[in-house]
Amino acid sequence: MSAAAPGEKMSGGLEIRAVQAADLPALAALYQHLNSGDAVVSPQEAETILERFAAYPGSVVLGGWHGGELVASCTLVVIPNLTRGGMSYALIENVVTAASRRKRGFGRALLESAVSIAWEHGCYKAMLLTGTTEPATLAFYRGAGFEQNKTGFQVRRLAARP
Repeated sequence: MSAAAPGEKMSGGLEIRAVQAADLPALAALYQHLNSGDAVVSPQEAETILERFAAYPGSVVLGGWHGGELVASCTLVVIPNLTRGGMSYALIENVVTAASRRKRGFGRALLESAVSIAWEHGCYKAMLLTGTTEPATLAFYRGAGFEQNKTGFQVRRLAARP
């Protein structure tokens, strides 16, 4: 996968960069396209959580801006590891594109950027999970270079989305 560095313009005019505190209200609105009706974190708590990402080098909430509007986002967490010779691994979560901006390559560009950052931080793999069985969503992830080849298990504190 090749990708532009965060902050670099992508095809179609998408700019990818780390979400900053000033971007958090727009991110909260974008997340409604991911989990409609989900509880929104208070602005103060959101800033604290964003600051906590700094404790994990390489971890970042990436945003994609088009025409000055936050239209897509994903979260990358680089996790230290004591196997694979100490190589970290990455988890990508909260992949979302505004409903009106889908099918323009924005989500794919964000995923490529997240994977590029993971490789820059020495990760041996980048993984993501999805709860959907929607063929279009699964095809989107495969088209972005992800393989569906593991079995996932989880224990949930909150119920899964319907």
